[in-house]
Amino acid sequence: MTRITEQPSLYRHLEKMPVEELTANINNEDKKVALAIEKVLPQLNALIKAIVEKLRNGGRMFYLGAGSGGRLSVLDAIELPTTYGIEKGIVNVILAGGVEHLIEAPEEKEDDTEAGWNALLEYNISPKDIVVGISASGTTPFVLEALKKCKAHHITAGCIVSNPGSPIAAAAAIPVEVITGPEFVTGSTRMKCGTAQKMIFDMISTTTMIQLGRVEDNSMVNVLLINDKITDRAVKILMDKAGIADYEEARSILLSHGSVKKAMDALQRK
Repeated sequence: MTRITEQPSLYRHLEKMPVEELTANINNEDKKVALAIEKVLPQLNALIKAIVEKLRNGGRMFYLGAGSGGRLSVLDAIELPTTYGIEKGIVNVILAGGVEHLIEAPEEKEDDTEAGWNALLEYNISPKDIVVGISASGTTPFVLEALKKCKAHHITAGCIVSNPGSPIAAAAAIPVEVITGPEFVTGSTRMKCGTAQKMIFDMISTTTMIQLGRVEDNSMVNVLLINDKITDRAVKILMDKAGIADYEEARSILLSHGSVKKAMDALQRK
């Protein structure tokens, strides 16, 4: 395989560049990310459709990763129960070193060939579920060996990698190979690779939640009312959808039912 993620930066002598040149060059590299994702939308769409099918049939989704990509997947998954009102445990993250050690970045754990699969076993992983491996290099042992075990146990697995022809892509039933090119700082895959991963996580989770009916029109009608800002947003959504002119009336109806969706259903039954 070709390790594009480890190829030398297209830029030299970064330490001699002024701030203006550094930010302009980084921005120019970042512009390439969306175009790289555009090229793999068919593969990404196939992965999302598989995720939606599994979740519709009572299965669960597991992000499985290490490094920057794994940590970014935690940030994606952690917000879904609040934003879309789904139960915790539907979308999960298996992170090398453990999610509880997120800020410690124990990079050495990505070389553990048994930990990924053992963590999935603790969740009683089964063919009803789907696993998405995350690895910029496409070679991370923690991810690779777990995906091989998934394949052997007939568990659907996809992956998001940033090198072509990688072992992880070969182990995945639905590989997504988003090739963003050499990093601005050679080998620093927290940059373009990380940006691509964040964008793809947004696309996966948002599209999946929409397909599962957690969004109506363009509104998060199932959002949990966890603070004043979100409650205010939900009140305004209810006012717009139900044609309620009085803010306090809408707020009272919303709080009595717990979500915009439930309030709308109650109003429609009257």
